Amino acid sequence: MASFGRVVNEVIEKSDIVLEILDARFIEETRNRRIENKAKILIHVINKCDYVGKEYLDQIKKELKNCVFVSATKHFGITLLRKKIRQLANKKMPIVGVVGYPNVGKSSIINTLKGKGSAKTSPEAGYTKGKQYLRIGNDFLMIDTPGVIPKEKRKEEELVLIGAKNPYTIKDPDLAVLKLIKNHPGLVEKRYQVETKEDEEETIEDIALKLNLKKKGNKPDIDRASRKILQEWLDGGMN
Repeated sequence: MASFGRVVNEVIEKSDIVLEILDARFIEETRNRRIENKAKILIHVINKCDYVGKEYLDQIKKELKNCVFVSATKHFGITLLRKKIRQLANKKMPIVGVVGYPNVGKSSIINTLKGKGSAKTSPEAGYTKGKQYLRIGNDFLMIDTPGVIPKEKRKEEELVLIGAKNPYTIKDPDLAVLKLIKNHPGLVEKRYQVETKEDEEETIEDIALKLNLKKKGNKPDIDRASRKILQEWLDGGMN
């Protein structure tokens, strides 16, 4: 998984336009101001827009300049993205760099623009290992990059909630679930139909028992339950 460094700097310097791919569910958390400040021309591409409500997107549109809402999996908004790139391009065949956190959908968006199989994708965070150059018809050349994580954002419990870490590889998944419960009151409890508890750890225990995830002695398996909750959150199952 790459940090903000030489590879990303090279891509930004070579690119006439930079697409910063953001997750619609946590736009601020997936923004990278260092990238935004370095780009010659920046387009905010809000992916997974089908996971959030229209009113929320309308508000974001007022706050972010040059933003396009897309859903790579449903092929929504891709035509608008093409038009926006052509509109802002100052040359016939611009170079378009694609940057963003791991697992926000960079390669999936490129695949949708170019066609099936043009850039390898994987649901596992951090799959793209280096720069990939792809020609998108006669319109532009795109450069895919590794996922970018600023140095100041390295806590696993924060990264997993935005899809930048795999929930099955982090050390303490329960800490991330506790943060999720605190940040979105009632969401997790509603999904698994358990009572809201003052102690969030008891909530995870109740969910583990409800899902029949137990350890020896019939005790709730907090670890397995936490990873399952996180995976469902990332898959959009709580929206």
